[in-house]
Amino acid sequence: MRALGKLKYSGILAGLVYWLFVAWSISRNHWFSFFHNALSDLGDPAKATSPWIYNYGLMVSGLLVFLFSIYLIAASENKLQTVGGAYISISALFLALIGVFHGGTRPHVFVSTYFFIQFFLGAILYGLGSGRKALRYGSVLIFLLALIGDFLQWPSIALLETYEIVLVMAFTLLVVPEK
Repeated sequence: MRALGKLKYSGILAGLVYWLFVAWSISRNHWFSFFHNALSDLGDPAKATSPWIYNYGLMVSGLLVFLFSIYLIAASENKLQTVGGAYISISALFLALIGVFHGGTRPHVFVSTYFFIQFFLGAILYGLGSGRKALRYGSVLIFLLALIGDFLQWPSIALLETYEIVLVMAFTLLVVPEK
Protein backbone atom coordinates (compact mmCIF):
# COMPACT_ATOMS: atom_id res chain seq x y z
CA MET A 1 0.00 0.00 0.00
CA ARG A 2 2.98 2.33 0.53
CA ALA A 3 3.62 2.70 -3.22
CA LEU A 4 -0.10 3.04 -3.90
CA GLY A 5 -0.28 5.75 -1.23
CA LYS A 6 1.81 8.04 -3.40
CA LEU A 7 -0.90 7.84 -6.08
CA LYS A 8 -3.14 10.09 -3.97
CA TYR A 9 -0.99 12.99 -5.18
CA SER A 10 -1.72 12.18 -8.83
CA GLY A 11 -5.09 13.92 -8.50
CA ILE A 12 -3.39 17.19 -7.59
CA LEU A 13 -0.77 16.59 -10.27
CA ALA A 14 -3.55 16.07 -12.84
CA GLY A 15 -4.91 19.54 -12.13
CA LEU A 16 -1.49 21.15 -12.30
CA VAL A 17 -0.60 19.38 -15.54
CA TYR A 18 -3.96 20.33 -17.06
CA TRP A 19 -3.49 24.04 -16.26
CA LEU A 20 0.09 24.00 -17.56
CA PHE A 21 -1.14 22.63 -20.89
CA VAL A 22 -3.96 25.21 -20.92
CA ALA A 23 -1.46 28.03 -20.32
CA TRP A 24 0.82 26.67 -23.06
CA SER A 25 -2.12 26.42 -25.45
CA ILE A 26 -3.35 29.93 -24.63
CA SER A 27 0.17 31.26 -25.28
CA ARG A 28 -0.20 29.91 -28.84
CA ASN A 29 -3.79 31.16 -29.26
CA HIS A 30 -3.94 34.85 -28.36
CA TRP A 31 -7.54 35.09 -29.56
CA PHE A 32 -8.72 32.90 -26.66
CA SER A 33 -10.76 34.60 -23.92
CA PHE A 34 -12.06 33.06 -20.71
CA PHE A 35 -15.03 35.42 -21.10
CA HIS A 36 -16.04 34.44 -24.65
CA ASN A 37 -14.88 30.89 -25.38
CA ALA A 38 -14.99 27.31 -24.15
CA LEU A 39 -11.74 25.75 -23.00
CA SER A 40 -12.25 23.09 -25.65
CA ASP A 41 -11.91 25.75 -28.35
CA LEU A 42 -8.18 25.42 -27.63
CA GLY A 43 -8.34 21.82 -28.89
CA ASP A 44 -10.50 22.45 -31.97
CA PRO A 45 -8.35 22.22 -35.13
CA ALA A 46 -10.74 24.59 -36.92
CA LYS A 47 -10.07 27.31 -34.32
CA ALA A 48 -6.76 26.71 -32.58
CA THR A 49 -3.11 26.86 -33.47
CA SER A 50 -1.44 23.65 -32.26
CA PRO A 51 -4.67 22.06 -30.92
CA TRP A 52 -2.66 18.96 -30.02
CA ILE A 53 -1.24 20.84 -27.01
CA TYR A 54 -4.61 21.13 -25.33
CA ASN A 55 -5.78 17.67 -26.43
CA TYR A 56 -2.64 15.89 -25.22
CA GLY A 57 -2.93 17.79 -21.95
CA LEU A 58 -6.40 16.30 -21.48
CA MET A 59 -5.09 12.80 -22.21
CA VAL A 60 -2.17 13.10 -19.78
CA SER A 61 -4.48 14.57 -17.14
CA GLY A 62 -6.93 11.71 -17.74
CA LEU A 63 -4.15 9.20 -17.06
CA LEU A 64 -3.26 10.99 -13.82
CA VAL A 65 -6.90 11.05 -12.69
CA PHE A 66 -7.04 7.32 -13.44
CA LEU A 67 -4.01 6.76 -11.18
CA PHE A 68 -5.77 8.84 -8.51
CA SER A 69 -8.83 6.61 -8.84
CA ILE A 70 -6.66 3.52 -8.30
CA TYR A 71 -5.52 5.07 -5.04
CA LEU A 72 -9.13 5.81 -4.06
CA ILE A 73 -10.20 2.24 -4.72
CA ALA A 74 -7.16 0.77 -2.91
CA ALA A 75 -7.69 3.06 0.10
CA SER A 76 -11.45 2.45 0.25
CA GLU A 77 -12.85 1.63 3.67
CA ASN A 78 -16.12 0.22 2.35
CA LYS A 79 -18.16 -0.56 -0.76
CA LEU A 80 -19.51 2.98 -1.10
CA GLN A 81 -15.99 4.38 -1.35
CA THR A 82 -15.02 1.62 -3.81
CA VAL A 83 -17.95 2.57 -6.03
CA GLY A 84 -17.00 6.25 -5.73
CA GLY A 85 -13.44 5.46 -6.81
CA ALA A 86 -14.79 3.41 -9.72
CA TYR A 87 -16.92 6.33 -10.89
CA ILE A 88 -13.85 8.55 -10.80
CA SER A 89 -11.96 5.95 -12.87
CA ILE A 90 -14.72 6.18 -15.48
CA SER A 91 -14.49 9.99 -15.36
CA ALA A 92 -10.76 9.67 -16.12
CA LEU A 93 -11.60 7.79 -19.30
CA PHE A 94 -14.05 10.53 -20.31
CA LEU A 95 -11.42 13.18 -19.55
CA ALA A 96 -8.94 11.50 -21.90
CA LEU A 97 -11.70 11.10 -24.51
CA ILE A 98 -12.27 14.87 -24.48
CA GLY A 99 -8.82 15.10 -26.04
CA VAL A 100 -9.63 12.39 -28.58
CA PHE A 101 -13.06 13.81 -29.45
CA HIS A 102 -11.90 17.42 -29.37
CA GLY A 103 -14.06 20.49 -29.83
CA GLY A 104 -15.79 20.39 -33.20
CA THR A 105 -16.44 16.62 -33.16
CA ARG A 106 -19.85 15.11 -32.60
CA PRO A 107 -19.12 13.15 -29.36
CA HIS A 108 -17.34 16.09 -27.72
CA VAL A 109 -20.27 17.49 -25.72
CA PHE A 110 -21.18 14.01 -24.48
CA VAL A 111 -17.69 13.05 -23.26
CA SER A 112 -17.01 16.46 -21.69
CA THR A 113 -20.38 16.51 -19.88
CA TYR A 114 -19.98 12.95 -18.63
CA PHE A 115 -16.49 13.65 -17.30
CA PHE A 116 -17.96 16.13 -14.85
CA ILE A 117 -21.05 14.05 -14.04
CA GLN A 118 -19.02 10.91 -13.34
CA PHE A 119 -16.40 12.77 -11.31
CA PHE A 120 -18.84 14.59 -9.06
CA LEU A 121 -20.93 11.44 -8.51
CA GLY A 122 -17.76 9.55 -7.64
CA ALA A 123 -16.58 12.30 -5.32
CA ILE A 124 -19.81 12.45 -3.33
CA LEU A 125 -20.01 8.65 -3.04
CA TYR A 126 -16.39 8.40 -1.94
CA GLY A 127 -16.85 11.21 0.55
CA LEU A 128 -20.11 9.86 1.98
CA GLY A 129 -18.35 6.56 2.64
CA SER A 130 -15.51 8.24 4.50
CA GLY A 131 -15.04 8.15 8.26
CA ARG A 132 -13.39 11.59 8.03
CA LYS A 133 -15.87 14.40 8.62
CA ALA A 134 -13.89 16.89 6.52
CA LEU A 135 -13.97 14.57 3.51
CA ARG A 136 -17.61 13.59 4.03
CA TYR A 137 -18.93 17.14 4.42
CA GLY A 138 -16.47 18.59 1.91
CA SER A 139 -17.57 16.17 -0.80
CA VAL A 140 -21.23 17.02 -0.20
CA LEU A 141 -20.40 20.74 -0.38
CA ILE A 142 -18.41 20.25 -3.60
CA PHE A 143 -21.27 18.25 -5.14
CA LEU A 144 -23.81 20.92 -4.20
CA LEU A 145 -21.58 23.71 -5.51
CA ALA A 146 -21.19 21.81 -8.80
CA LEU A 147 -24.98 21.49 -9.09
CA ILE A 148 -25.56 25.15 -8.24
CA GLY A 149 -22.89 26.20 -10.73
CA ASP A 150 -24.77 24.47 -13.53
CA PHE A 151 -27.81 26.66 -12.92
CA LEU A 152 -25.99 29.99 -12.81
CA GLN A 153 -25.62 32.30 -15.78
CA TRP A 154 -21.97 32.32 -16.83
CA PRO A 155 -20.49 34.78 -19.34
CA SER A 156 -18.83 31.83 -21.09
CA ILE A 157 -18.48 28.08 -21.04
CA ALA A 158 -14.77 28.50 -20.14
CA LEU A 159 -15.68 30.18 -16.85
CA LEU A 160 -18.16 27.43 -15.96
CA GLU A 161 -15.59 24.78 -16.87
CA THR A 162 -12.95 26.57 -14.80
CA TYR A 163 -15.31 26.72 -11.82
CA GLU A 164 -16.00 22.99 -12.05
CA ILE A 165 -12.31 22.13 -12.55
CA VAL A 166 -11.51 24.09 -9.39
CA LEU A 167 -14.11 21.96 -7.57
CA VAL A 168 -12.52 18.79 -8.96
CA MET A 169 -9.15 19.98 -7.69
CA ALA A 170 -10.67 20.84 -4.29
CA PHE A 171 -11.83 17.23 -3.93
CA THR A 172 -8.33 15.93 -4.71
CA LEU A 173 -6.97 18.21 -1.99
CA LEU A 174 -9.54 16.89 0.49
CA VAL A 175 -8.32 13.34 -0.12
CA VAL A 176 -4.61 14.06 0.45
CA PRO A 177 -4.70 14.01 4.29
CA GLU A 178 -5.82 10.33 4.20
CA LYS A 179 -3.35 7.80 5.61
